[in-house]
Amino acid sequence: MTRSLIVAGCQTGPIQRADGRAQTLDRLIALLEIAAARGAQFAVFPELALTTFFPRWLIENTQELDTFYERAMPNPNCQRLFDRARELRVGFYLGYAELTGEGKRFNTAITVGPDGAILGKYRKVHLPGSLEPRPGNHYQQLEKRYFEYGDGGFQAFRGAAEWGAPIMGMLICNDRRWPEAWRCYALQGMELMVLGYNSAAYDPNGGEAENLEIRTFHSILSAQANAYFNATFAVAVAKAGVEDGAGLIGGSVIVDPNGIILAQAKTLDDEIIIAECDFEKCLQGRGPGKIFDFGFHRRPQHYGRIVEQVGAEPIP
Repeated sequence: MTRSLIVAGCQTGPIQRADGRAQTLDRLIALLEIAAARGAQFAVFPELALTTFFPRWLIENTQELDTFYERAMPNPNCQRLFDRARELRVGFYLGYAELTGEGKRFNTAITVGPDGAILGKYRKVHLPGSLEPRPGNHYQQLEKRYFEYGDGGFQAFRGAAEWGAPIMGMLICNDRRWPEAWRCYALQGMELMVLGYNSAAYDPNGGEAENLEIRTFHSILSAQANAYFNATFAVAVAKAGVEDGAGLIGGSVIVDPNGIILAQAKTLDDEIIIAECDFEKCLQGRGPGKIFDFGFHRRPQHYGRIVEQVGAEPIP
């Protein structure tokens, strides 16, 4: 029996700070409906898909800051998205800012099944940027100020039975650049990685060495390389365009276990990309005797430095 899933990447253009939640939900639901009409069973939205990328500013008023966070999922401010997805029998991945009952703040994503039930939840581990504003930077990258490091690790989970019950993993934005995260999921048999991002079209930490072209290249490279190294499908979806005056890259892609791009966004606006993921193709890379047959080829006794050491320590 073939195990496959038709997946849509629902890239959004910019969500401005002045945009109302109702307007943003209308856009997400419109993308969901287009994806469903094209046969998609699962849709991937970006990181922080409900708001602008607010860590680009220093926001010292807690009451104002709190308006960017969700205290529960679903909640009245986004229930329409959950309801419409359930009507369409389309599951989705959604990134958002989470404020817990204990007052902790996380950059979070959930995967929701076709029945509206939450199948998995992930909190971003690799937070970029700085705790304090960088002097002279017009736009900041203050994720370390507004979010705590994710506390749930990299726990794989099963997708819905009607999707073929694939083993899934989730990441958010900067996580995609860290191969350790992908490998933790792959060691649990991951067949589908889903992730959203809001990546600047400039070096958010200062300097002139990076621009839209090189950062888009790096984003796509991360998806292709890690999909190949771990014999998994990968769906990486952007919020793109000029948001509140700051550029965000696009480059949303769906990649197969050989690292081949199946679909790629062509714009920096709201756009659907779609592809079928046949999970049997994961076995070409990781099946018995194959190049990524982990049980046969891995030698973890030599990998201790990866978990014992944090920063680079040049040899004498």
